[in-house]
Amino acid sequence: MATMNISLPEQMKAWAEAQAETGRYSNTSDYVRDLIRRDQTRAEKITAMQAKIDEGMASGISPHSVSEILEMARKRAAELGYNKP
Repeated sequence: MATMNISLPEQMKAWAEAQAETGRYSNTSDYVRDLIRRDQTRAEKITAMQAKIDEGMASGISPHSVSEILEMARKRAAELGYNKP
């Protein structure tokens, strides 16, 4: 595993150390690795969402009304089991 040294303000250093002391992380490096993994996941989700937005923008204007689109979305959600109780 590669080593990387970072500089943090005292308040951030204390926070990272406190997170490790909770027992959830074995040490501050473990905490920082978790933060980076979460940021990577977040960036991947943003990229995927942007791709969907780009796809939608490229598809043009829908011939359906807003109420028709909402009804289609409700039907699709029901098919996928996302019904509200």
